[in-house]
Amino acid sequence: MPRTGRLMGAAEIMRRLRIGETRLKHYLALASWPATYDELTMGRVWAAEDIERWIQEHRADLAEDPEGE
Repeated sequence: MPRTGRLMGAAEIMRRLRIGETRLKHYLALASWPATYDELTMGRVWAAEDIERWIQEHRADLAEDPEGE
């Protein structure tokens, strides 16, 4: 389990990044995108800490707003 224990699916990531499904698919294809933590019946999930680290490095405009609000 990730250190924080939090996981994020596609819906949570899209909300956090304020993007739609098309942009998410673009991000998922990037070499810099974090590795999937696990794949469930509902889809892939990622460790929230990995997503937040990626945001810090690649989307600094959202780095200060971890709740995506």
